[in-house]
Amino acid sequence: MEFSSKLLENAVYEMSQLPGVGKRTALRLVLHLLRQPQSQTEHLTNALGALRKDIKYCKTCFSISDVDICEICNNPSRNRGIVCVVEDIRDVMAIESTGQYRGLYYVLGGKISPLDGIGPNELNIASLVEKAALGEIKELIFALSATMEGDTTNFFIYKQLEGLDIKTSTIARGIGVNDELEYADEVTLGRSIVNRIPFEKAIKNS
Repeated sequence: MEFSSKLLENAVYEMSQLPGVGKRTALRLVLHLLRQPQSQTEHLTNALGALRKDIKYCKTCFSISDVDICEICNNPSRNRGIVCVVEDIRDVMAIESTGQYRGLYYVLGGKISPLDGIGPNELNIASLVEKAALGEIKELIFALSATMEGDTTNFFIYKQLEGLDIKTSTIARGIGVNDELEYADEVTLGRSIVNRIPFEKAIKNS
């Protein structure tokens, strides 16, 4: 693709680095921004700049937050004895959209994937086990995607919890195998949370 402007080419290149955005889509987005009032582009630039500069990670659950402790962890109406273990904030948002869950979350920051060089030490697993050992958590819900990496991560955490008086469960497999949680419809995901099953049972059936 040949450009008549180096400024346009640079903008398209940077836009095309976003996941799922090819060069043609990037060009369409950049040209759209050029057609809008300059203030709109400035609002977008300022929002992205503030995101990078001011964003925090909750010290309790590791979800993205504006403050040290996120709004969900700070909400006194949430059930603090139930913690849902997810991969990232997209899964938190997907589960929250169902309106079926009133516990807390714990964001691992990924899944164990040796092929990608991601081991347990690269994830927020150690602090989860430490938190579970304090005895305040009564149930951990494994809500990782139904993939080999997700199942491996679930099982690794489960083994780390041996000897602790804590219930472990996993979302019911209304979510198809190899499906990512964020793409599940709200009704299916909500039912999967409500109808969760003991993790030990899930191991035997896998």
